[in-house]
Amino acid sequence: MAQKKLKVTLVRSPIGYDKKQSQILKALGLNKLNHSVVLPDNESVKGSIFHVKHLVKVEEV
Repeated sequence: MAQKKLKVTLVRSPIGYDKKQSQILKALGLNKLNHSVVLPDNESVKGSIFHVKHLVKVEEV
């Protein structure tokens, strides 16, 4: 069974938001606008995405 993947794209700048949100984006591998990464669909990744959901766009791959 193949594991699901999530494509996460940074669509808004973290400038002006809490520093922790910027650190979460860095941990996810997102550092420039319109940059995308493919991450595994697991609880830890979903939890991180939840904290920055207003800054990113998420698609299933």
